[in-house]
Amino acid sequence: MQRDSRAWLWDVRDAAAAIEQFTTGLDVEAFAGTPLVYSAVERKFEIIGEALGQLAKANPDLAARIPHLSQIVAFRNQLIHGYARVDHSTVWEVIEQFLPQLKTVVDALLQQLGRD
Repeated sequence: MQRDSRAWLWDVRDAAAAIEQFTTGLDVEAFAGTPLVYSAVERKFEIIGEALGQLAKANPDLAARIPHLSQIVAFRNQLIHGYARVDHSTVWEVIEQFLPQLKTVVDALLQQLGRD
């Protein structure tokens, strides 16, 4: 049985909320200097990218409504496969510039689909 598309969106929503919680009150230097935080954040981005990749396979029409989906999945792949080249300032930039929009879009989609 195929997983409900809302489940993938909830995975994204929950991971994004965790990233916000982990990074509240930090700046890029504090983020980069705290291995526990940046490791947890990177893991949550891996979950976001995987969930969106699975959503794109399961429901391409719904996935097409998420801006930058292919870049988010590519970011996940870089975190997983290119982990030695991960730049903390790049991760921080994604947190500040792209995560809020992603969260807003996912919240709107969940609202439209019903949050069950």
